[in-house]
Amino acid sequence: MSVRAYIGLGANLAEPAARLRWALAELDQAGPTRASSLYRSEPLGDPGQPWYVNAVAEHRTARSPRELLDWLQALERRAGRPRERPRWAARVLDLDLLLYGDWEIRAPGLIIPHEGLAERRFVLEPLAELAPDALDPRTGRSARDLLAALDDPLRVEKLPPVRL
Repeated sequence: MSVRAYIGLGANLAEPAARLRWALAELDQAGPTRASSLYRSEPLGDPGQPWYVNAVAEHRTARSPRELLDWLQALERRAGRPRERPRWAARVLDLDLLLYGDWEIRAPGLIIPHEGLAERRFVLEPLAELAPDALDPRTGRSARDLLAALDDPLRVEKLPPVRL
């Protein structure tokens, strides 16, 4: 069985756009993956840290939600992210499991949909670009509708495409 999962990607240290492209390539090797554009995002938390580069990926997977989360965390560590770090700290790579099919899960260390999904412009802008009709099973609202109703003052700017 293959499930459509949406994964939020972010980084603001050590060439963040390159880190996201690396993570997207790793996702694509593991299963069909589509990605949003890259976005430059004002940091949540310490305003003195560098702005983030964010994106969202749609990834087809046969992994269970827990297996997928564990694999994403292993990718973060391969990219150089320490296992423990302060909340909202700058990071070399952050991979969040946003949605997993139409599942709702609340278990230790695993909450789907991601708790911040409906509150963060840096997640909803790329998600609405990639999959405007993707539904938050908790609210039944689409990414497009969640973005339209969002009250988030942090700035998010779409980056121009990279030419290879």
